[in-house]
Amino acid sequence: MANNVIGLGAIAVLGGCAVALQGQFMGVMAKSIGTTGGIFVNYFSGAVLAMILLFAVQGGSLKAWTEVPWYALSAGALGLVIAGSIGYTASRLGLTTAFTIIVATQFAVSVMLDHFGWLGATARPLEMTRVAGIGAIIAGVWLTSR
Repeated sequence: MANNVIGLGAIAVLGGCAVALQGQFMGVMAKSIGTTGGIFVNYFSGAVLAMILLFAVQGGSLKAWTEVPWYALSAGALGLVIAGSIGYTASRLGLTTAFTIIVATQFAVSVMLDHFGWLGATARPLEMTRVAGIGAIIAGVWLTSR
């Protein structure tokens, strides 16, 4: 189990680094070509990489896309909202403030999804430690945005 946590933790750290770098790059693009132009470049380059991976790895089955719940198919559109909000706010608020607000909101919504088991999430009861963690994150938003 410990090796699994370490490996998965390393992947999560890699993802966190990628999100921070993407935020900076989206901010740079927003200043140069506008937020929507940046979103287009972001998703075009992502689509090219996804296509390469799809053919190289040959994993999954695109034929079964009709079996995916309708709300899960909105993930790409939500990604546009994420990329757009990062690009727009990072260049105006700074990366730290923008990401602190985004991550705090992400945690708050995630806690609700977990607690109620919404949208296919495995229900995990809300514990006081999670409430305290969300409170600490909200305090972090206040501290970083001052």
